[in-house]
Amino acid sequence: MKQTAVKIVRGFVSIDEGQVHYRQAGKSQPGQAPLVMFHASPGSAKSLEPLIQVLAKGRHVIALDTLGNGDSCAPSQEAPDLAYFAQAHLRAITAMGIAQFDAWGAHTGANIACELAIENSDRVRSLIIDGIGLYSPQEQAELLQHYLPSVHIDQQGSQFHLLWNFVRDAYLFWPWYQKDSQHRRAIGLPHASELHDKAVEVFKAARTFHLSYKAALSYPKEQRLPLIKVPTLLTCSRHDMLYVYFEKVSDLVKPTRAQSTAGLGTSEALQETAALFERFLNDLA
Repeated sequence: MKQTAVKIVRGFVSIDEGQVHYRQAGKSQPGQAPLVMFHASPGSAKSLEPLIQVLAKGRHVIALDTLGNGDSCAPSQEAPDLAYFAQAHLRAITAMGIAQFDAWGAHTGANIACELAIENSDRVRSLIIDGIGLYSPQEQAELLQHYLPSVHIDQQGSQFHLLWNFVRDAYLFWPWYQKDSQHRRAIGLPHASELHDKAVEVFKAARTFHLSYKAALSYPKEQRLPLIKVPTLLTCSRHDMLYVYFEKVSDLVKPTRAQSTAGLGTSEALQETAALFERFLNDLA
């Protein structure tokens, strides 16, 4: 018998800045805390829907659009730091009536989840870091200078061409603006519909998506990550461009468990990786 797909429900919660968009699915079981997920940049929590579908079969899962991304409101500050994003999203989580929760984050979302866990260990029961960078000062300076394209919105629609290439080329090169054989990625492009959906989410946030990116790139991880005290699972796909930092991050975080994964790119890899997350969360009960 074919299993019925888990229903993902979308909604908004109000904070001082405006409304934060979220997706949620599943129901908490006795002794469980909700799992709150923070997506990678650019894009929105739409990219997490396949993972939500799997994880929500056994728990309550909530995935927020980062402020200034997807359908969430923009930050109230012109140059917010990572601590601001963590605090603002905690206000959204609180407004949803959630006290204690497990946190999962990837890339930019991992930075936000880490800072949440550091500053709110009474609220964050556990942490899953699924890919996070640890740049040298030289790498950090270069990325801050070149990674975020300057978007000018005009009547010719040049912003759409610019952002489409930005989203597409991030699959082909790392970093995306170094378009040569030395920086070519091996994963190739996703299905056209997936690429379209991700680009649309970025188009929505053309004016503000760079703010969370810049905050994450500027986040002083070498100083902050050793302050994580909650049970932590550190993972990273072997196909992730941030995998080169995996061991160095592990040395800083001292995770409860660290394991490379097959990622989320195929249905088999998705099931395998989600099972790892589930085992970690279930062991906390």
